[in-house]
Amino acid sequence: MCGIVGITGTRSASPILIEALRRLEYRGYDSAGIATLVNGSIERRRSEGKIRDLDALVQRQPVPGTTGIGHTRWATHGMPSEANAHPHSDGRVAVVHNGIIENFQALRAELEDSGVAFTSETDTEVVVHLVSRELDRGLAPVDAAARAITHLEGAFALAIIFAGHHGLVVGARQGSPLAVGYGDGEMFLGSDALALAPLTTRITYLEDGDLVALTPEGVSVRDAKGSKVERRIHEVSKLGDELGKGNFPHYMLKEIYEQPTVIGDSLLSYVHHVTGAIELPHLPFDLATIPAARVVACGTSFHAALIARYWLESLARLPVEADVASEFRYRDPPLVPGGLGIYISQSGETADTLAALRHARSRDQHTLAVVNVAESSMAREADAVLLTLAGPEIGVASTKAFTTQLVVLASLTLAIARARGAIDKAREAALSAAIAEVPARAAEVLRHDERIKHMAVDVAKAQTVLYLGRGTAYPIALEGALKLKEISYIHAEGFAAGEMKHGPIALVDGNVPIIVVAPYDDLFEKTASNMQEVKARGGKVIFISDNKGISRLGSLAEAAIEIPTVDPFVAPILYTIPVQLLAYHVAVIRGTDVDQPRNLAKSVTVE
Repeated sequence: MCGIVGITGTRSASPILIEALRRLEYRGYDSAGIATLVNGSIERRRSEGKIRDLDALVQRQPVPGTTGIGHTRWATHGMPSEANAHPHSDGRVAVVHNGIIENFQALRAELEDSGVAFTSETDTEVVVHLVSRELDRGLAPVDAAARAITHLEGAFALAIIFAGHHGLVVGARQGSPLAVGYGDGEMFLGSDALALAPLTTRITYLEDGDLVALTPEGVSVRDAKGSKVERRIHEVSKLGDELGKGNFPHYMLKEIYEQPTVIGDSLLSYVHHVTGAIELPHLPFDLATIPAARVVACGTSFHAALIARYWLESLARLPVEADVASEFRYRDPPLVPGGLGIYISQSGETADTLAALRHARSRDQHTLAVVNVAESSMAREADAVLLTLAGPEIGVASTKAFTTQLVVLASLTLAIARARGAIDKAREAALSAAIAEVPARAAEVLRHDERIKHMAVDVAKAQTVLYLGRGTAYPIALEGALKLKEISYIHAEGFAAGEMKHGPIALVDGNVPIIVVAPYDDLFEKTASNMQEVKARGGKVIFISDNKGISRLGSLAEAAIEIPTVDPFVAPILYTIPVQLLAYHVAVIRGTDVDQPRNLAKSVTVE
């Protein structure tokens, strides 16, 4: 959620920090700030609002110095304000922090009892005073930071600078990601590789419990036991061209349009180049003998989990549960010995999903991560990884990450179905061919963009919008509603179409648009009945179906979007695209911040 950057070297730090913070804007934030060492003293500039506000402040009040730290804050403890913005400092120590210090209230009370005066409402400020207390006790800066961190409970990534200690940046991580970048006579610290991408191609991903000391000459890493360790240096792409918006007005629209390409890229990773059959990388467990599976995720990724449940149960005949990650551990459900846990996250750092994975590992479950970041915590900790190749996703509302997750989960489904003998070779070949068609069919769906833009005009006037679907279209209805409320701030709900008559139909009147997601499959006639029920009560229907479906019911709709006819197995991947475009255009019409909607963060690294 929050973003951290740090630098020590020979160049002026403030412009580098601000540019790196811009690359972290996608994570979501409500304030930002930087601190540098100037003639041995800590100088800070902080601002509520966007990076442009901070940049304007720094232009008016420059901060020199070649050692510094920066931060984008997503408010947890204390409202968005300059006083609560990071970095926090007492003049001797300055700290930026991602995560939550769970025992901060007890620590704050202890520090206040000893005479410490706090100037913010945040949990982060306790770190400043804990480190200063250890300095008062005679410890050197790195040791003071190490000792102070032993008092912290919760998840955190920290970057710290010290008055009078030019060239030193100390970092630490526990549960929240943090990376070190290697330059030529300079070193960098960042929440992720994207923050450091223009600065270096050499990255080290710190492990839980690590404490790192950066100087222009290099880096020293201690593990959780205080022992000096070496961490692997990875060569990464600078990703410069991929992060631009090109000719698109927003990252979200660019990422929607990238879907045919990234779906194809992800698919090629799992398809044999000669036979066309699905081939997964080697897995350290036998798919044929798995007794049950549990798919765990949050938000949009949870909707991918719901679709995976339908696929795995109907095609692979594997018993499956789908769980919201934030509830999974606290229910403490009984887990079948030898079961498979599938954990889905774009960033691979989602705190609830990572905690669920760790919980399952402690219960002797096999763990499989479906992530978009190869060096993420989930990728490193799971027994096996299936990567989506979506590329960097900057828009907070997930689009291409979701469809590439579906492609990977569809491939996994076929591999499990084959291993369990649940489908014959002819059916497997047909479904593999259906997946192979998806990139081309996705490009066809994008041709409806202008038509969907016109439909959005009426939807943008609504106060409530309902989405309906059955089978694998039901999670797409949930996803469509989530997208709309995320970026347009219109109240929207997704329902299993058969549930409408059990209560939600009371919401329907002439002012409520109803988005019906209905491929012409075995459940189409059931959905048709539900559509007629809402139409009879004045609901304005936008109908998303294929040629047969629109021929059958298109006349009942205010507007219709025709999706290419495909095997029902892959239909949810294609039917996702029009609900993404509809949400996007409604948000643009309403004038909201499409790429950085209010109150939201891209990577949710706190519980």
